[in-house]
Amino acid sequence: MAKRNAREDRRRTQLMEAKARLRKGKEKRRRRDNTIGAAAAAGAVIVAAVLQGTVFASNPTASEYAAAQAGLQSPTASPSATPGNGPDIPKPESAAGKTFTGDLMLNGKPVGVELDGTKAPQAAAVFASLARAGTLNGRQCGRLTTSEAFAVLQCGQKADGSSEASYTWGPLENAPADGKYPAGTIAAARTGNNPYGNGQEFFIVYRDTTIPADGAGGYTVVGRVTSGLDVVEGIAAHGVKSGNDGPPVTSVTIDSFTVK
Repeated sequence: MAKRNAREDRRRTQLMEAKARLRKGKEKRRRRDNTIGAAAAAGAVIVAAVLQGTVFASNPTASEYAAAQAGLQSPTASPSATPGNGPDIPKPESAAGKTFTGDLMLNGKPVGVELDGTKAPQAAAVFASLARAGTLNGRQCGRLTTSEAFAVLQCGQKADGSSEASYTWGPLENAPADGKYPAGTIAAARTGNNPYGNGQEFFIVYRDTTIPADGAGGYTVVGRVTSGLDVVEGIAAHGVKSGNDGPPVTSVTIDSFTVK
């Protein structure tokens, strides 16, 4: 009788240990599945950020897209920028507290603009200076996006589609923390992950748009469209030459850009 009870006790103990191992295995698999799911979700966000805004001064290349995917397995630190602007960049004090108004002529049609030197003194100083110098006259608006949540016209490229690589400035100013840019927003385009990667290009938001922040943050909102947003909407209505992000079907030239 005692031997039989001992055997039954051993079987119960073995059964309890087996159940414990099973529960432990299930818990381990559940944690692993949750980790995989989180990594996949993070991957989708990173790739979306690359496609929409990480390198806003140009469309993401295949290598940039691949780099974003590779970064999911082996993340690297964001490139660091040396703070400070060169002597050719106007000082923010020249625009601080001021409001500049003027017109951006696109294909002979005026778009009224306002630059905000209170919220973005460095950016307002830059674009007011470029306008007064006539630097942007004859430049192109060579990038258009037409997706539902990402609708911008980017301007300031040279005739060959390139930007002025030697003209860069920072820091970021007045960038929306939630990544939302209302229709009519005028913001500075920049290279990815670089708060001092702003240049001579800018973009006009013609429909409420969300742009994910990258390692540097968002994009400097320098001002707004006060009239003529329908001019940009009309350009967008003709579409993009291929897909929903690229050169617009209607070639767009900056005839002039004036502020006072």
